[in-house]
Amino acid sequence: MADSMNIKLKVWRQAGPKAQGRFETYTVPEANPHMSFLELLDVLNEQLIKDHKEPVEFDHDCREGICGSCGVVVDGVAHGPQRRTACCQLHMRHYKDGDTIVVEPWRAEAFPIIKDLVVDRTAFDRIIAAGGYVSINAGAAQDANSLPIPKTAADLAMDFASCIGCGACVAACPNASASLFTAAKISHLAMLPQGAPERKLRVTAMVDQMAEEGFGDCSNHAECEAVCPKGISISAIAMMRREYVKAVMS
Repeated sequence: MADSMNIKLKVWRQAGPKAQGRFETYTVPEANPHMSFLELLDVLNEQLIKDHKEPVEFDHDCREGICGSCGVVVDGVAHGPQRRTACCQLHMRHYKDGDTIVVEPWRAEAFPIIKDLVVDRTAFDRIIAAGGYVSINAGAAQDANSLPIPKTAADLAMDFASCIGCGACVAACPNASASLFTAAKISHLAMLPQGAPERKLRVTAMVDQMAEEGFGDCSNHAECEAVCPKGISISAIAMMRREYVKAVMS
């Protein structure tokens, strides 16, 4: 494996939400196989700053594959070609010297571009807020083992709860649907007794808010599941639909 790589980057540049966007091509001659993709962008930005040019804006936080804020589309795939991996954990060893990599932001009406690769994902926050909270007066916290939950239900709830809200599902969906995200948040609470008191209000409020935000409808392409860094199953969407029908018909 070579110690250094010459990588060409085609990066989406957009000065602001209303500005005309375009791809710009850059060469990073000092890449190495041990870099993460975000470190490659760091090196690019160091070059641009040295040349007195505007650096590329991109979101990031933990850089450990936990938070999902690093999400961009790499070569047409949300988070890049490595399955169940956030973009920050995509490493350059998956590329070859001389490769060209195309980088662009999430594309969705509900995720307006702020600048370059940064998009506004606060629509997800409003969907979560619409779900509210459990308003019952529960008193002091119970011991963990005092409320038995079947292991299958607990495991499935935890699978759904692993959603990090990165938005890859929206970026990958041809309809720009947020159904997998919303379904994961609804379904993990629906599986547990703690979520029962507000169950019907939660699902109707969150689904209605999702529609209000301008996300598209799910048509079962399953692209969302394919790019989800946590591998969340589209079975969550089926559960959300059942929950919604039961809520509006009761």
